[in-house]
Parts: sequence; structure tokens; C-alpha cells
Amino acid sequence: MKIGYLGPRGTFCQEALLNAIKVDEKDLVPYPTEYDVIMAVEKNEVEQGIIPIENSIEGTVNVTLDTLTFEANLLIEREIISPISHNLITHPGIAFKDISKIISHPQATAQCRQFLTKGLPNVPLMAANSTAEAVKLVAEGEKSFAAIGTKLAAQIYGLEVLASDIEDYKDNQTRFVLVGRKPTRRTGHDKTSIVCFIYEDRPGMLLQILQEFAYRYINLTKIQSRPTKKALGDYCFWIDLEGHIDDEIVASAIKCLKCKLREVKILGSYPRADKFESS
Repeated sequence: MKIGYLGPRGTFCQEALLNAIKVDEKDLVPYPTEYDVIMAVEKNEVEQGIIPIENSIEGTVNVTLDTLTFEANLLIEREIISPISHNLITHPGIAFKDISKIISHPQATAQCRQFLTKGLPNVPLMAANSTAEAVKLVAEGEKSFAAIGTKLAAQIYGLEVLASDIEDYKDNQTRFVLVGRKPTRRTGHDKTSIVCFIYEDRPGMLLQILQEFAYRYINLTKIQSRPTKKALGDYCFWIDLEGHIDDEIVASAIKCLKCKLREVKILGSYPRADKFESS
């Protein structure tokens, strides 16, 4: 079974997958962006794909939410929570004073904002599609360039870690989701993700959605509005809730929502990850 991931080799995405699932690295296929991973599963190039969906510091990865909502018909089969430790990586012999540019994924640089502001205040930042791509660009580029990435990437591309654990908050975690086409069986410790599309924006519309869960004492772990891409002010609502679609109360809530709303898109029921899990 082939699994796509946000590449190249050495990303946090690959690291999280290898820590959580027993899989041979030869069966992993790297893709340059989160969008490409999801669409590779959609086009049956790979059977599953893993992408980041939320970080404890920077919040939601919007491209993941939007691609799953508007451009794919896939199911979330599992979530994986992974601790994130950022490292400043560069060529051997390079000191802080020698660094002329820092390359990384925008989420990574945002998670290290305080470190960069205090330690490298005048060094320009350059965006990359992933932290591993950033490390690879540094390995292939000028000696004075540095990247923010994983120790695994530094090892793969023959660079050194100049500073470790540079994230602003030490309990930094990212939630990844494994997407595919197979519904996941009920475990009793599950989460369900849905997207709610309303007919029109009017007072109390969001309250009507939330009441269906409140009446049934269903806990919501995430709710976020996203533009529908159709008109300014036209939003849909991404909701994560505790429980499985095969649970009677969850099924009942969704059935009632379908009577009230233009569309309810089911993005899957899957085992809930409350903490970092390792295989």
C-alpha cells in the first residue's frame, strides 16, 4: 500500500507517520504540497495520504481544510498527534553571525517567531513548501543559508544543527490526518468531522447548528468558519465532534442538520488521538 506525504524526505509529516504506523519507507511517496498529497489520493495515485491539519501554536492549516472540503471526496481514517521540535540547520562551520537567509515553511517560521526576532532580527526569511524542502535548498545553496527543520532532514542532507528546540512554546504539537476512501469502524473513542453549508446567512443560523449537538450533549472539539469561495461573506462551518457516525446520537444530530441545511459533508469518523502515539 502506497502512502503519500508532504515531502521531500525528512519532513515532520514523514516523521509523524513513521512514528505512528509500522510502514516500510519504500512504500511512502513524497509530494511537494498538502494539496498535492490530497489530490494524489483523490486520483488513486496512492491509497492514503497524510497531511498536517492543525498546530497548537499557529492553528489550522487552511489549505488542508479547504482541499478536503471543496476539491476532494475522501474520508479521514485516522488522526496522529506529534510533538514538534524545530531546529536551526546550516552547513558545518557556520555561526549565527554568518547567516544571511533563513528558509522554512511559513508555519515553522511563525512557530519560532520569538527566537528569530531576538537571535536573528535582521535576517530575511524565505518560504518553502515544507521544512524538509527548506533543508534541501540550504544543502544545495549558499553556505550562509540556514533552514528551520527536523534533525532527520539535517542528517539526510548532510547538514548540522546549529540550535535545537527553537520553537516559542515547548508543548508545540501538530495534528496530522490520514486520508483515504475507507470508512473506519467504531472504536468507542472516536471523532467525526463534518462541514455544514447553510442556505443563507441569517441571525441564529450558527445557533441552530450548535443546538443539535447541545441537546444531545455531544462535545465539539473544533468549529471553524471558512469562506465558500463563492461570495464575500458566504461561509461554511467545519466541525469536529466527539463520537462516531454509527453512534445513535451522532447519527440523529446529523440527520436533523441535513433537514435544516443546504448540505452536510461527512469527512469521516475515525479513532480520536488525545496525545502523541508511537508504534
